[in-house]
Amino acid sequence: MSPPFDTAARLLILRHAPLAGPGLAGRRDVAADCSDRAALDWARAALRGAGKHWSSPALRCRQTCAALDLAPEWHPGLWEQDFGAWEEPGAMIPDLGPLPPEALARQRPPGGESFLDMAARVQPLLEQARGTVAIVAHAGTVRAALALAVGPAALSFSVAPLSLTILSRSPAGWAVEAVNRVAP
Repeated sequence: MSPPFDTAARLLILRHAPLAGPGLAGRRDVAADCSDRAALDWARAALRGAGKHWSSPALRCRQTCAALDLAPEWHPGLWEQDFGAWEEPGAMIPDLGPLPPEALARQRPPGGESFLDMAARVQPLLEQARGTVAIVAHAGTVRAALALAVGPAALSFSVAPLSLTILSRSPAGWAVEAVNRVAP
């Protein structure tokens, strides 16, 4: 009899460095501000020990990886949520009112994708992870990972630039170890 397939995984997900300019970035390929050396040193140490490194190919993630001396596998599936018309210069995110997490997760911006759409793109890649994988990506990517454990309530989590979120998977499923951990 063969041993059971090992599905254990640990995801060390780092949100990219702060944006170099204001606004909602989404799918816009904008630069990061990688000037906070202390925070980058902390992040580099936090990701140490990962067997693999993955990243969104967005410019802000590529710049963050370069500042961390990482040479990751680039995965387009890790891109941030497409906020469509809400990303246009000068656009404001409309007040959607008091929506429960499930309804908010289904909300699709004009010309964009809903959180559920993005999670359906991100989660299959995360499910492929084995061992410890360090990921440099976006706030939406972090929330999509958190949704593996908590569902649409993941939209309630704050995800700061250069913050670390850790999830682990065992045969029992996904568990959240840490969320939004930042440099001291």
